[in-house]
Amino acid sequence: MKLVTKLYGQVEHLVHEVAKFGLVGLLGLVVDLPIYNWLVFNNPLVLADSGEGMLHHKPLTAKLISTTVATVATYFGNRYWTWKHRERSGLHREYVLFFVLNGIGLLIAAGCLAFSRYVLDLHSWLSDNIAANFVGLGLGTLFRFWSYRKFVFREEIELDEAEHTPDSPAALDPENTGDLPAVR
Repeated sequence: MKLVTKLYGQVEHLVHEVAKFGLVGLLGLVVDLPIYNWLVFNNPLVLADSGEGMLHHKPLTAKLISTTVATVATYFGNRYWTWKHRERSGLHREYVLFFVLNGIGLLIAAGCLAFSRYVLDLHSWLSDNIAANFVGLGLGTLFRFWSYRKFVFREEIELDEAEHTPDSPAALDPENTGDLPAVR
């Protein structure tokens, strides 16, 4: 039992990040699915094929729109909840990187959808949702988790490391105690 506790202690932070990332991803799915299915099949409830939506013959365009809207929601969920403990590198940098990497994730889902639609010639609501929102989203999610952790929401800076870097005030002035000057 000690071994299991020790192993869990080593990956506990990762387990929490995966769980939070998954919940934020579910939020994104709740945003993405109805928009896609409304645009393509005129049915946001994803219950059955209800006919043709305004982008029925342009499923990749519909996927681009639905994923873009979901990306806005998931950025804020991931930044302020999943990886709130990580170093902030500026909203502009994070947001641009998040969208670029999410775009790659979108290409993965769109590739699966395109394969289903144009190679396998499957055009039903079920085949679209399996290809784009199950297979494509699953593969894209694995890529997103890895890339967001690696590039967007980088590791937090350890306190000991920050105190001993040559650029820190304490390293530049050995007499500096770190206390604020007294105001008289």
